[in-house]
Amino acid sequence: MERRVAREFRHKVNLLIDNEAEKDYLYDVLRMYHQSMNLPVLVGDLKLVINEPSRLPLFDAIRPLIPLKHQVEYDQLTPKRSRKLKEVRLDRSHPEGLGISVRGGVEFRCGLFISQLVKGGQADNVGLQVGDEIVRINGYSISSCTHEEVINLIRTKKIVSIKVRHIGMIPVKSSADEPLKWQYVDQFVSDSGEGKGSVAGLASSGGRDNKEKKVFISLIGTKGMGCSISSGPTQKPGIFISNVKPGSLSAEVGLEVGDQIVEVNGVDFSNVDHKEAVRVLKSSRALTISVVAGAGKELFMTEEERQREARLREQERQELMHQKRLALETNKIIKEQQEKERLRKLEISQKAAEEEERYRREIEQITAEEEKFKKEWEEDWGPKEPPKSLKTVTAEVHSAPRSKHKIDLKGVTHDRLETDDMDEVIMKQDKQGFQKYLEDFDPYSMFTPEQIMGKDVRLLRIKKEGSLDLAVEGGIDSPIGKIVVSAIYEGGAADKHGGIVKGDEILAINGKILIDSRLAEAQATLAKAWNMGGDWIDLVIAVSPPKEYDDEMTFF
Repeated sequence: MERRVAREFRHKVNLLIDNEAEKDYLYDVLRMYHQSMNLPVLVGDLKLVINEPSRLPLFDAIRPLIPLKHQVEYDQLTPKRSRKLKEVRLDRSHPEGLGISVRGGVEFRCGLFISQLVKGGQADNVGLQVGDEIVRINGYSISSCTHEEVINLIRTKKIVSIKVRHIGMIPVKSSADEPLKWQYVDQFVSDSGEGKGSVAGLASSGGRDNKEKKVFISLIGTKGMGCSISSGPTQKPGIFISNVKPGSLSAEVGLEVGDQIVEVNGVDFSNVDHKEAVRVLKSSRALTISVVAGAGKELFMTEEERQREARLREQERQELMHQKRLALETNKIIKEQQEKERLRKLEISQKAAEEEERYRREIEQITAEEEKFKKEWEEDWGPKEPPKSLKTVTAEVHSAPRSKHKIDLKGVTHDRLETDDMDEVIMKQDKQGFQKYLEDFDPYSMFTPEQIMGKDVRLLRIKKEGSLDLAVEGGIDSPIGKIVVSAIYEGGAADKHGGIVKGDEILAINGKILIDSRLAEAQATLAKAWNMGGDWIDLVIAVSPPKEYDDEMTFF
């Protein structure tokens, strides 16, 4: 069960994260959590690498790795996502407006997200949340709409139908040229001040300061625009909107105090005086007005508003500094992980080179000894074929023999080790005068507790004399699921040693662990270990249970 969960988690990580350093950082964070059991620190660290909506499924993949006693708190600390769509209706003619601000759009390579709510406003009362992604407005998908197009779509109907799904993150991007970043709702600080609940509030939160926008006003059947204009001071010349009457046409189309008028019906307002500006605005009943939003806002602020603006700017500056520090720390961690990975790979390659060099020297030494032995033989006995050196004896790894025992109707082979045979093995070992198993062997130095749980693990050292004459079967990909001894042939080295019997599981050969090996790999490892230099071969086995191994096999 645990292996399956870990395998699924690694698959999810490989699917969602391409950067190897970020993967290593994620694994290190989980390892540190299991040592300290500090859940808030874990979630904070996870947010540094799960830093965009596409990676949010990793929170669900990590949850099974959290102890049960911490899972409720984990759910409270991690973002709440929802795949279900929620539909709400807002009245655009409401005195307090819609009560939301949004950011994003196709020009920023992201969807449209609610970035601010007016507390107690329409949107707040119907259950909309900061971090909701707007997917449909008035039945139309907005996946390919710019920010301005979305605002215009909202203005087409008095009752606005909005479908959202909760993501819990907000896009952060100052301009279309900057890379897109994401912040969690609990880390986000809005840059839209107090935020208006009107359509104007929506239009001004596209993510750019002093954004130019165009509005269309028809004065037919009305008493006027409902706004006042003023000329700017010498240091900031231009025509600015100095007052907007609530509920007026100007308020409806999104004009605000501090907006600079740059063009009216094709007439450039850059250098016109106040009198000429009034004349142009009154010259037609249909006006197309281009303004720069908030360009002169500070000209019409009260002292209290200026102080509040200064506080907001300082808050934004502090937030940016905090984000910068986080980015530097994250970059430092990633670089450290990359350097650690580089050193790890270098160490592995060095060890592989050292092992290859050691093996080469051993082969050269064996070859030199063989040449010396051959030369001495020829000097003493003439040019005759010398006997095979003990150090180059070939291990005979046999395939599993066919069973010669009778199979009953249930298909179970009965093969019992006779008491006389066991006595004979014991007597044989007593005559040889050596221990079957090394007493000071600690199996936990080679294996994890899970790998050897419930097993009687022992280390054998078999002297290389003649052929090993031991057959194995099974493998990780077989129904048996492990490497086991299927036969011990009489007169071979394994038989003479007497410490290994049919049914024993082979866990390791000369330090190489075979728990997850296939049969062919195990046979090749056994043959190589027997044929290479040295007088002994070390086998780590798990002693078979009292009943014979064949009794557990069912043949069809």
